[in-house]
Amino acid sequence: MTARHTQVLIIGGGPGGYVAGIRAGQLGLETVVVDGLPLGGTCLNVGCIPSKALIHVADEFAIATDQAKRAPLGISVADPTIDLGQAVAWKDGIVRKLNSGVGRLLAKAHTDVVEGWCTLVDGKTADVTGVDGSTQRITADHVVIATGSEPVALPAIPFGDGVISSTEALALTEVPPLLAVIGGGYIGLELGMAFAKLGSIVTVVEAEPQILPIYDRQLTAPVAKSLTALGVDVLTGTTAVELTDDGLVVEGSDGRRTIAADTVLVTVGRRPRVSGVGLEHLGLSMNGPFIAIDDRCHTSMRNVWAIGDVTGEPMLAHRAMKQGEVVAEAIAGRPAAFDPTAIPAIVFTDPEIVTVGLSPEQAEADGLDVIVGRFPLQANSRSMTLASDRGFVRAVARADDHLVVGLQAVGRSVAELSTAFGLALEMGARLEDIGDTIHAHPTIGEGLAESALAALGHALHI
Repeated sequence: MTARHTQVLIIGGGPGGYVAGIRAGQLGLETVVVDGLPLGGTCLNVGCIPSKALIHVADEFAIATDQAKRAPLGISVADPTIDLGQAVAWKDGIVRKLNSGVGRLLAKAHTDVVEGWCTLVDGKTADVTGVDGSTQRITADHVVIATGSEPVALPAIPFGDGVISSTEALALTEVPPLLAVIGGGYIGLELGMAFAKLGSIVTVVEAEPQILPIYDRQLTAPVAKSLTALGVDVLTGTTAVELTDDGLVVEGSDGRRTIAADTVLVTVGRRPRVSGVGLEHLGLSMNGPFIAIDDRCHTSMRNVWAIGDVTGEPMLAHRAMKQGEVVAEAIAGRPAAFDPTAIPAIVFTDPEIVTVGLSPEQAEADGLDVIVGRFPLQANSRSMTLASDRGFVRAVARADDHLVVGLQAVGRSVAELSTAFGLALEMGARLEDIGDTIHAHPTIGEGLAESALAALGHALHI
């Protein structure tokens, strides 16, 4: 077994790990990133990026199909067909390009990448088994745990034999005729709607009383209407019991029933990837299943740090990335802290949902007296020209000083508003700041200004 020493050892090359590696290298720290999987982690390889590629394919196919049937825009086309294998190959090309790009960025920062699996021996030592079978021991002044998360399986309906996670769903080369989706959260609905557009007969099974249970009903109502329009059967307040030769057995308030399904997609959540890393040798303080950290991403052990999904909710790539920056700055001795106030959350359903900060209900639950402004996209000219005017933009602000505490939207392409929403909260904007800012016309972003003006009582276009 060979041995080496480095200043910073990062276990995991996902969004948090590779960003930490880049920034640490930029700051002049000798850094090693270890991962046995391709760089970019779940997000780049089997999550955010490939799912959005599949959603784009599904959207384009749905538009072509609609033109063939109705020609609402005056465009006549023949009945389209889908070659999912070719679409997946296109998606894989994007992933490979981004993989190599991450590698080049790490190399530019003079950060070493070791392809292998890391097991911690103690808080400063790790044994690495390379993908080629080689072994080495790496000691480090600082260890950063960035091992990410993995899909949660259902004990009664384990993966295999037609039961898949989102990872396998994104690699399918044939559209499943009958798809049952267990879990009506963002992963289940994003993929379920995509496959419905591609031709699958989809049933969604959600244990909670509504889809997307962490979002309020005003935001989820347009998504529910889209699901109905797509012919997706949504069973809320229903649990999956078992898989039989006849299909998926579910149980709700009206008793048990069997859903015909040749493929079952399980999307009931993700859990931190903490097993097999050697954490039992460290004795870290835990926050339930997650590693407990402070606002500098420091764990309970000296010079041991943790970032990303392994540290808790929300399990989002951009949260991990920002934590990666913070931890590198902290290790380099710079003043840095992670502030979770303005973390955008996006659901890439049809229509999309984006939220930053507090909803009206959350603000009131926190004891805040708030005013709310809501601007419907049916009054937005850009939404009309995109042939999709469902949804709205909403602003939530304190009643006393008009400080914005939350921004939400549902509609086509509203995910792109996440940057403006996050910036507004990060900069401590008030309703007047947003309303006085000149917003380009015609854009969906005008809805942000109008929602602020609506909260102030003088919206211009409603």
